[in-house]
Amino acid sequence: MTLHAATGAATTVIFCVLLLTACAGAPDDTGDAPPRPAERVFSPPVFLALAQEAVAPRAVEEGLASWYGPGFHGNLTANGEVFDQAAMSAAHRTLPLPSLARVTRLDTGQSVLVRINDRGPFVDHRVIDLSRAAAQVLGFIEDGVAQVRVEALGPADGADRAAAPVFFDPKDGPPGGS
Repeated sequence: MTLHAATGAATTVIFCVLLLTACAGAPDDTGDAPPRPAERVFSPPVFLALAQEAVAPRAVEEGLASWYGPGFHGNLTANGEVFDQAAMSAAHRTLPLPSLARVTRLDTGQSVLVRINDRGPFVDHRVIDLSRAAAQVLGFIEDGVAQVRVEALGPADGADRAAAPVFFDPKDGPPGGS
């Protein structure tokens, strides 16, 4: 075999290997993160797992929480998800969509992890609007409002964690002055 033929054969083999690896597609993600669901719905086990993580809040805000549900059930939220009053979700004026927040009722210490997927509340002196389910866990359905602490935990999806956070210090107020 001549040097020219050997070089040609080696080039052909390398070309075939590259062609086959290019057709193989992306490798499966074998990391610890669960696969991203087709529908953007969090089940209770996901919330339990997230609640047990030692996640330091990026911003903390205290104030009055209210809840919303029946009149909005089935409508689209600000980020395009379908609002489900039975899901653990909330509306916030400035936190990124979607993101996670821990909401703690100050007088009882009860806490819930919610997915911020909507904008609001649109009533002065309120810091967050919770879904009916979240308000029920915190025990203020009848009262309608409760004093809470909102701890922003970051973007809701693992893929979203690369996004630049837009959190703010409650002492300084939200960006844009509203």
